[in-house]
Amino acid sequence: MSHTGNVVMKKLGLLAFAVCVGWAVSASADEAVSIRLGAAVSLSGKYSSNGVYTRNGYDLAVARINERGGVKVGDKTYKLEVVYYDDESTPARGAQLAERLIQQDGVKFLLGPYSSGLTEAMAPVTEKYGVPMVEANGAAVSLFQKGYKYLFAVLTTTDQYLKGAVEVAAARSADPSKLKVAMAFENDPFSQDVRAGVTADAKRFGMKIVIDDKLPPDLNDMSATLTKVKLLKPDLLIVSGHEKGAATAVRQMADQRVNVPMVAMTHCDSARIAETLGKSAEYVLCAAQWAPSLSYSDDLFGSASDYAALYEKTYNETAPYQAAESSAAVQVFADAFTRAGTLDPKAVRDALATTDIQSFYGPVRIDETGKNAGKPTILFQVQDGKYVVVYPEKWAEAKLRAPIPTWDKR
Repeated sequence: MSHTGNVVMKKLGLLAFAVCVGWAVSASADEAVSIRLGAAVSLSGKYSSNGVYTRNGYDLAVARINERGGVKVGDKTYKLEVVYYDDESTPARGAQLAERLIQQDGVKFLLGPYSSGLTEAMAPVTEKYGVPMVEANGAAVSLFQKGYKYLFAVLTTTDQYLKGAVEVAAARSADPSKLKVAMAFENDPFSQDVRAGVTADAKRFGMKIVIDDKLPPDLNDMSATLTKVKLLKPDLLIVSGHEKGAATAVRQMADQRVNVPMVAMTHCDSARIAETLGKSAEYVLCAAQWAPSLSYSDDLFGSASDYAALYEKTYNETAPYQAAESSAAVQVFADAFTRAGTLDPKAVRDALATTDIQSFYGPVRIDETGKNAGKPTILFQVQDGKYVVVYPEKWAEAKLRAPIPTWDKR
């Protein structure tokens, strides 16, 4: 068969699958043998790395729950399934796919996409149709200031991400008001909310913000910011540009020999800066939602370290927090199905709104806005090629190494 013929057959096969999905979910929820969850995640585009982690986390939890017999709803037990689409890291595409999952595929419950921007695009759609969405990777505070009734999150919001970095810098200074802060953020909802949190925290200590830049849209070059850093010599540099921005920042700081006493970023573990950038990544502080060393546990996965071991065995890589929080989102849905005792979306929504559980990922306590008000964030530091928890102190695996030595002394 020709290449063109193969393409046509593949398209026809996908069309047939879509039709079959429509038929499969056309029966009432109570007649179904499984609960179908829908998810549009970034499997291509600039968020693809974290999109894969998101899917892995969903799949791991679904497999684990199904291995344990499924989810009990009333007097019936159901297995879980996930219908996936690739949102291509594009908000408009994410909104289209949310509509498709609900209107064409008949999905009654959605798992969130990766990133605050994609979540922001999909939330109005799920709200419109009264479809509950539990999301694990949209941390922007703004998501929970719009009165959504069907949006629920398991992760801690953006204003908390780099609060620890500002507090650590302040604690190490005899006079925090003399500290200078440089900031560079992607122009997306997540990073701009992180910026707002950092700005408020710096103001609280009287710190002076000397650089407040937006990263270029492609996240490939932050030379303009680093030139200012060399000139103004800030005490703390904070960067948020998801995994691509983190990798760019570490690489270019090393290439240009930019010296800063303390550097903090988001997404540097998912960017795998320690694994791929070697000594250039040493001393960087990394905001994170979760770590395998934390003392959280549940009956499904066991301890946080048990989850990490299972993830590594399954996917042959270290468990990033994006996967862990995605698994927790599936757990929250399963808990709500059982407590609701029905698959009626409104009843499940009401159960989600009263979620208060302990998991391997940490406490999930949903407040009146739909966000998780029960779990703090942490800070890793790259030390000897490993991500080591250094904040909060009660969970610290090692002492903070600061200030960062200048490049000529490393």
